[in-house]
Amino acid sequence: MRNPTAADAVSELAELVLPWLPPPDLAAAASASRAMRAAASAVTARRAADSARGLEAFPAPFVNPIDSQPYSYFIYTPFSLIPSAASFHAQPWGCAWSRTPGPTWPRPDLGLPLAGCSCARGECGGAACACADAEAEAADASGAGMASLSECGDGCACGPSCENRRTQRGVTVRLRVLRQLKKGWALHAAEVIHRGQFVCEYAGEFLTTEEARRRHRLYDELASVGKLSPALLVIREHLPSGRVCMRVNIDATKVGNVARFINHSCDGGNLRPILVRSSGSLLPRLCLFAARDIVDGEELAFSYGDAKPNPKGLPCFCESSCCPGVLPAEET
Repeated sequence: MRNPTAADAVSELAELVLPWLPPPDLAAAASASRAMRAAASAVTARRAADSARGLEAFPAPFVNPIDSQPYSYFIYTPFSLIPSAASFHAQPWGCAWSRTPGPTWPRPDLGLPLAGCSCARGECGGAACACADAEAEAADASGAGMASLSECGDGCACGPSCENRRTQRGVTVRLRVLRQLKKGWALHAAEVIHRGQFVCEYAGEFLTTEEARRRHRLYDELASVGKLSPALLVIREHLPSGRVCMRVNIDATKVGNVARFINHSCDGGNLRPILVRSSGSLLPRLCLFAARDIVDGEELAFSYGDAKPNPKGLPCFCESSCCPGVLPAEET
């Protein structure tokens, strides 16, 4: 049996430490020695091979034919988190081992009483289920406004295979993140996606309106000098009374999933956003479904909202016939 060498010790230590480092620190570690440079190169290659860090059913690799940037660094979460649950600053990425993907529930406990259906485990999803609300029709509906649907939640008796949890199993289609000359990173289909099929949740941090406005102002300053590509989305849900509008803020700039790479399209794009509320949950999730059949290799896009005239607005490169030339902007 071969005795362990100093190089073996360095390699073992590197495997434990390097996946936790952000890109600047990883580059600094790589300059320490030849062994560290090789270990850092392996971490970089594994990061570029899967933006989802092994937390989804399929890897979503970065592909960059434009420049030397191998990947975009951020904290990955398969589902949206409340700030207290999202307040972490590091996550291992680029390990030789990978995590086993699992369902994206149960959600972080918000301290609310759980309620849900009492259907037999894994057997609900039909009209008899108290949580179902014709989700197929909602996903395929057309017309103005944002559709919504209901799914089983944490307080339901059914399990992860329940038909009425179709958006809670994470990303189940193959995707890739492609670098483009004008848009930067963009999410593309890596297989055929059929109309009405669930693609992904827009996951990030749930923010209060006050915090969302504070970050929005900061992001605008950084984006104006090319130091940041913000991914803060504001959703307004009109409640059944018609007199109340609930604002939901999801920030995927630093903590998010592959949906943070989906670009805006002024013509609506090929994805349809639908608000999904699980039984017992206070906040809805924004889930994206295919608005039409999508071919392998096609860029995924949806409308962020109506662009308002703003001479300081960020440029829009969707190139649709109705594009005003600027991205939609939330009023702060």
